[in-house]
Amino acid sequence: MSLLSVSRRARANRARRGHLLPMIASGAIGALAIAAVSYLLWPTWTAGGASDPTRLPISIGGTVFNVPTASIRMKVQRRSGPQDRVDLDFGWPSLAPGGTPKHVTVDQIDNLPTNLDVIFLSIAAHGNALAPEERARTIYPRYLETGRATATDDLVARAFRSDTPYASEDLFVATAPALVVRCSRDARTPGICLSERRVEGADLTFRFPRSLLTEWRSIAAAMDQISADLHPPH
Repeated sequence: MSLLSVSRRARANRARRGHLLPMIASGAIGALAIAAVSYLLWPTWTAGGASDPTRLPISIGGTVFNVPTASIRMKVQRRSGPQDRVDLDFGWPSLAPGGTPKHVTVDQIDNLPTNLDVIFLSIAAHGNALAPEERARTIYPRYLETGRATATDDLVARAFRSDTPYASEDLFVATAPALVVRCSRDARTPGICLSERRVEGADLTFRFPRSLLTEWRSIAAAMDQISADLHPPH
């Protein structure tokens, strides 16, 4: 009788172990799944990153730009998603973002300070306007003075006529590296230069003090670098 009882207990223990093994395996699989999901969903940003990320994806003219948050000049523009325009600044020559956004309007953005070594950049949807490259090729030549162009350090300068929309401005062109810049002349205030380029559905308008043209090759490289950082070429 005792041997029968022992045999029954042994069979019962084996049955319990047989039921426990699938339960243990299921539990282990479930724990691994939870760990994997937790790893994938665990925040990877540092403290404060969710409310103030380093870069913001901003869509302008249907084109997405990866914009350094600290470079945005207007607080209202400091958000991700579609926008009509965004205004940025980059220190020269470091190209570091400008810093805390200012309480400024679009009109104030267009009247830039001239006593700073800063590259300003406005990105706006072009709305099917004439491309900057086409404007430089077909429009600007109509308004230039007929006199001889001057060249300094491979940068060719031509003056616009006084009876044109670009009166009191000069056009600077170089080929290696490529550069097309329109600059106001120094007068009561130092001159400001403007250079434009198109990136898909948006136009990028760079502005910087005319005095920086002495470093025009570095300026051209800086604008190329900023453009590539904002919207890497495919």
